[in-house]
Amino acid sequence: MKFVIDGMLGKLARWLRMMGHDVEYSNNMDDSELLIIAKKQQRILLTRDFELYQRAVAKEVDAFYVQGQTEEQRLAELAKRFGIRLEIDMATSRCPKCNTQVEPVSKEEVVSRVEKSTFEHYTEFWECPKCGQVYWQGAHWTKIRETLKTAEQSLQKQKRGSA
Repeated sequence: MKFVIDGMLGKLARWLRMMGHDVEYSNNMDDSELLIIAKKQQRILLTRDFELYQRAVAKEVDAFYVQGQTEEQRLAELAKRFGIRLEIDMATSRCPKCNTQVEPVSKEEVVSRVEKSTFEHYTEFWECPKCGQVYWQGAHWTKIRETLKTAEQSLQKQKRGSA
């Protein structure tokens, strides 16, 4: 699924990229640029700006008005609306910074690019071939998993509420 996201949803852009979705995002794009990108590249516009959402609909751009106040609520909304799976699969994950699909890299290739303790404690690493950022499933993954679990619980509540 391909999205273009307005400047108010930067964290959501990172989440969707990690979850493997192609996301165009820059907090420097104005509304007209967002609409052009959505139309030309056949992307779904995600926005918290109701006026932009209305403009998009009027121009027959596929758009979704994001109402959730937390990342968990926003992820649950998107999962419900678009059938997005609330999980991260490193085989399809994209760089949260530049949107390029990350690739597995050998531990030896990152020895000089990660902290010594990180190198000693982790065996699997991924790298963005475009920006060179190195990733691993470190202690922060506990928070990532909690966020996705909370989003899943919120999704289940939404489904029960609309049944």
